[in-house]
Amino acid sequence: MKDRASCVKLRGLQFLITESSSSRSLDPAEVKLLCQDPPLPRAGPGRAGVAEPVSPAADVQILGPGKVPITLRINGTRQNLSVEPRVTLLDALRNYLDYTGAKKVCDRATCGSCTVILGGKMVYSCSVLAIEAQGKDITTVEGLSTNGKLAPIQAAFVENDAQQCGFCTPGFVVACKAFLDKHPSPTLADVEKGLGGNLCRCGTYAGVRQAVLAAANTMRGGQKNG
Repeated sequence: MKDRASCVKLRGLQFLITESSSSRSLDPAEVKLLCQDPPLPRAGPGRAGVAEPVSPAADVQILGPGKVPITLRINGTRQNLSVEPRVTLLDALRNYLDYTGAKKVCDRATCGSCTVILGGKMVYSCSVLAIEAQGKDITTVEGLSTNGKLAPIQAAFVENDAQQCGFCTPGFVVACKAFLDKHPSPTLADVEKGLGGNLCRCGTYAGVRQAVLAAANTMRGGQKNG
């Protein structure tokens, strides 16, 4: 008696069965016939057919809203412009209105270089649509100084050497301004927590913190905190 192998179809799965038998061995052609998959059904009603050819790109119409007119109130000035609804506040400021203080770095609300004050709150302008900013006061770094005189936080940044390459500085300055508006007498721990959403790749955090404390002191009239 010799061992022989045969392929058996069982519920769509192939199983290799070894059995002892005195019958003749299957020739290769018979084994191949037993092991092959059943033929696919022909296309017809209720069955998958040949896919329709894709229309040429030239025939495809682009759907979606075009530019719409909006009005933004930036640093006390009303600005009229037309943008697509998908345009972010950051892109509207930089590319449409030439307010380039807010920087486009991460473009995903993680670094803070695009920080502006919107309706009294610090926001990442890369994560706000321009159309959403209508009807709210927008303050950028360009609007902090008055008649050419630096705001206390701007002057404190200079005096405390709170910048290096300077690319993140505008966002930090605006974030510090928003922070001081809500926390006029902060501690060092308050500053560290309050500015946690802004990143400096040069690592000038110590200078930034000292600048915030110095600006707070100036805004209180030189009175020391605590």
